[in-house]
Amino acid sequence: MVPYFLRRIVQAAVTLFVAVSIAFVLGRATGKPAALILTEGASEQQIDELNGKLGFNDPLGVQYLNYLSGLFRGDLGVSYKNPSQSAIGVILERLPATMTLAVTAFAIGLVLAVVAAVLIHITGSQTLRALFVWGGSLRQSVPDFFFGLVLVLVFSVALGWFPSLGYSGGPSLVLPVATIATAQFVLYVRLLDASLSEQTTAEYVRTAYARGKSHPAVVITEMLPNAFLPILTVAGLNLAGLLGGTIIVEQVFAWPGIGVALIGAVSQRDFAVVQAGLLVVALIFVVVNVVVDMLYSVIDPRVKLS
Repeated sequence: MVPYFLRRIVQAAVTLFVAVSIAFVLGRATGKPAALILTEGASEQQIDELNGKLGFNDPLGVQYLNYLSGLFRGDLGVSYKNPSQSAIGVILERLPATMTLAVTAFAIGLVLAVVAAVLIHITGSQTLRALFVWGGSLRQSVPDFFFGLVLVLVFSVALGWFPSLGYSGGPSLVLPVATIATAQFVLYVRLLDASLSEQTTAEYVRTAYARGKSHPAVVITEMLPNAFLPILTVAGLNLAGLLGGTIIVEQVFAWPGIGVALIGAVSQRDFAVVQAGLLVVALIFVVVNVVVDMLYSVIDPRVKLS
């Protein structure tokens, strides 16, 4: 167990180092930010002075070393557009909204998929399978931004049931969560249905029937845990991706999350905020992957962490 965690810590450090290095290089490749930070009437001298103050007139290697030095000290700099706020502070301020949206949508989509897949195999209904699988495929063919706009037009503009923009509590979660959760549902129900179908002819399933277990009990207590193992990796990666990649949905619903903050930072060349955001997203990926590995060993005792 100890060697495993030591190896994962090293892997995490390398992953984070590569992520922040790529963020640094790509950021500097777009040019210096002072012209966008200052007003349109700023002189060339004022622009050059601000670039020098921010360290962008130094050689690229010096900038990189200064950035890594600050990173090791836990100093990711301040926002160029709002110098009174630290770059990591901008991201952490938006993180709860993104986590609320992503985790809620992920959980609802996964739970609904499990229920749907179990119902398909308990009832043996081909109609249910066609409804969930083909209906899900139809949803998957619609881009999230368009599906979200349709939900806004129907349930916010036409019916007035839910707010369409911003984060103001439970009701404001409904439409963006529905947009993400339906897409998640599609993926998981197809994977679970295929995985459960593979378990049907397994020896342990026939043994469970021979012991007198009912069909619903076999599906839920015997087949589902084994069928869920292949889904776990996909679910973990999806959750990590959602926490860092709900940008389109956040834009559609004006959700005050990390995605909106990063888009604004990129357009304004606020590199400190971009780098802090990518660091947080990379850290989330690393943590989620470790948790998924640990869950594997909990769900299936045959899996050993070494």
